[in-house]
Amino acid sequence: MVLWMAVFFLLGVALAWLALFPAARDGVGAGLGRAWGRLASAGGRVQAVSGHHAGEAGRALGARVRWTWQALQRHRVPAVAALVLLLAPALVVMTARRTVVLERLDPGVVAEADRHVLELLRGERLAPPPELPPAVFTAAEAELHQAGADAATPQAIASADRRWDRVAPGLRQSVLAIHQAMARQGYRMVLVEGYRSPERQAALARRGSGTTLAGAGRSCHQYGLAVDSALYRDGRLQWDMDDPWTRRGYLLYGRLAVDAGLEWGGNWRRLRDYVHVEMRDACRRARRAAGY
Repeated sequence: MVLWMAVFFLLGVALAWLALFPAARDGVGAGLGRAWGRLASAGGRVQAVSGHHAGEAGRALGARVRWTWQALQRHRVPAVAALVLLLAPALVVMTARRTVVLERLDPGVVAEADRHVLELLRGERLAPPPELPPAVFTAAEAELHQAGADAATPQAIASADRRWDRVAPGLRQSVLAIHQAMARQGYRMVLVEGYRSPERQAALARRGSGTTLAGAGRSCHQYGLAVDSALYRDGRLQWDMDDPWTRRGYLLYGRLAVDAGLEWGGNWRRLRDYVHVEMRDACRRARRAAGY
């Protein structure tokens, strides 16, 4: 920006010099004429007439330049006024320009700002909440057996693995963020099951298609790439989809999961699993790598 203003200023000074001093105009015109003559002579034109044409061209160019500056001299006042108007903005900027030195910030403030920036770039690291007492899950499983569990509810939850550290880090952070968003809407969610061993998966598969459709090695749970989460209210896990509050909660959970790029079991056709979310693409790669 400064370079362009300097060039603009020098160009304006040169134009003012030519406009105000006739000797300068004549010298420039003659120089341009000689330069044009040399250029024309070096162009490989017919030898007999090259000098004549070059001289004619040079004289013609010189005459045009002199005529132009004579016209400017006759209208000197408007020309100078126009030049001033053109140069004034650049001159004002260059004159008023100054270096601004910011006040030195406290190093602690800078470090804190950097920390917040890094958190925004990396995403907030959420810590898993404390696990509920085992009695909550034992009571929930007993209630399911008494009520006759259907395909929309999890099975054998009392013995499920609820250790967050066995869930893939990316999925863990996504699910914790979803849980946090659900809590802001008045829905508390808890982890019902994360990692699932091949042996447990095979045992669940033997119970029939109402429990799971995946055999050992086929479930995303076995790679830490799927979790089951349940709504929690009044000291009990909630998954009765006939209850309006519960249904709204799981639908919100599913929408948030899809927005986070996860697969939600509530969208499945053969076995709707409203508590289930998974990282589908990563799970497929993990299964292929394991030979499934």
